[in-house]
Amino acid sequence: MGPRCARVLRWLLLAQAAWQAAGGRPCDAKDFGQGSLVCVCSATYCDTLDPVVLPAHGTYVRYESSKAGKRLERSQGSFQRNAAAPDFHLTLDTAQRYQKVKGFGGSVTDSAAINILSLSKDAQNHLLRSYFSEEGIEYNLVRVPMASTDFSVRLYTYADAEGDFELKHFNLTEEDTRMKIPILRAAQAMAKRPLSLYASPWTSPVWMKTNGAMTGRGTLKGSPGDKYHQAWAKYFIRFLDEYAKHNLTFWAVTAGNEPTAGEIIFYPFQCLGFSPEHQRDFVARDLGPALANSSHRDVRLIILDDQRVMLPYWAEVVLKDPVAASYISGIGIHWYLDFLAPIDLTLSITHHLFPDYFLLSTEASAGSYFWEPRVVLGGWDRGSKYSHSILTNLNNYVTGWTDWNLALDTKGGPNWSKNYVDSPIIVDSSKDIFYKQPMFYHMGHFSKFIPEGSQRVGLAVSKRCHRCDLEHSAFLRPDGAVVLVVLNRSPVDVSFGISDPRVGFIEATALSDSIQTFLWKQPA
Repeated sequence: MGPRCARVLRWLLLAQAAWQAAGGRPCDAKDFGQGSLVCVCSATYCDTLDPVVLPAHGTYVRYESSKAGKRLERSQGSFQRNAAAPDFHLTLDTAQRYQKVKGFGGSVTDSAAINILSLSKDAQNHLLRSYFSEEGIEYNLVRVPMASTDFSVRLYTYADAEGDFELKHFNLTEEDTRMKIPILRAAQAMAKRPLSLYASPWTSPVWMKTNGAMTGRGTLKGSPGDKYHQAWAKYFIRFLDEYAKHNLTFWAVTAGNEPTAGEIIFYPFQCLGFSPEHQRDFVARDLGPALANSSHRDVRLIILDDQRVMLPYWAEVVLKDPVAASYISGIGIHWYLDFLAPIDLTLSITHHLFPDYFLLSTEASAGSYFWEPRVVLGGWDRGSKYSHSILTNLNNYVTGWTDWNLALDTKGGPNWSKNYVDSPIIVDSSKDIFYKQPMFYHMGHFSKFIPEGSQRVGLAVSKRCHRCDLEHSAFLRPDGAVVLVVLNRSPVDVSFGISDPRVGFIEATALSDSIQTFLWKQPA
């Protein structure tokens, strides 16, 4: 049998399986020898999920993914009323209420857009539907870079004309009008849930900067309140104005991506340095008033947008100034130096010091450390690392989690800086196909089932099980249903129980190297 015939036969078998199954189309699995599987999508086939339907009272649904090959596999069961709870069980307590969830998503970088648009129209549609539609994992957060980043193929800003303080020559580029904007509009059209877009700049135009370059150590010339800072604040407004002309409005902006990077000599990527004091005064005197006095006054402002090791100090410097604080809604964090920053000493403390300001994870990517391989096709551990980060963040008052590039090529690019990393979706445009990585399905265990407005609730553990240290978090959705996510990163199966005093008891097993999402109704 030739390769083409084998492929056709496999599609026929997949179609038969989809027809027989009570669910969406199954994964077209491929094993690259990296420990787990990817799901292959093309112009003619892509795995899908059914829209979420709440189960009948007294029953639950479970979605499960595993290193062994399950991908959001759905099953059903019934609560028991009089079963004896095993020693290790989780008890729901909806009287304990914590933060509300904003959502989950990824970033439409130039590199991501190049990869998405390198596919045929039908394959593009499958990719975007996988992320944003009801037959996919239903992302609702999208980070949009303002001009170029290290994941662009060239360095540019929107106002490169020297000394243009009035921004008369401000213009979006082809990367916006032909790439990112069409993708964002297509995503909005297929998403049932409203998308919340938020924008982040990497650097100002070089004529505004002390070092006269987009990379390296440099900050804005002058001081807050002067013509350079006023022009930089106006740059944000002009960006929002121009995107609004394309019917794209933003939920939030961050004050700047990784402001500490611009304090590093010879920093290799686009950056703009700010200390917390400088950011505080820029917000108070320039950016805050510019937003408040524009037609975008409802756009939220997020500070930091950098490593959590800077907390709580950064928040204390900025938010203890009442003028700056009056313009700010939240604090953005990245994951790259999490190993240096215990979560309880950074995020939890910050929340308790400033409970009125949301915490949001604004960037994460796997394969970013110099000692790591860039793209690992089928790397289960990278998906587990995502879920571990999401769960620990959610359990420490973070309101949402944003992945970095929505899609990259098989090298982890393209980009001008050769700063390649991994992505939940890897595109092979030479074959007009893309691969859904384990990271994609890990993200889906949260994004599809925990909609915006869900609230984290109490979850008591009967006893610490050192051999089977499951990770978990529970939520009450706006529709009154309960969501429980359970991650098992260990190499052994773990038996456990789930108790909802208002409904009953579930006997469950977390397979080795697996993640499960449980969903059930509570009595009205």
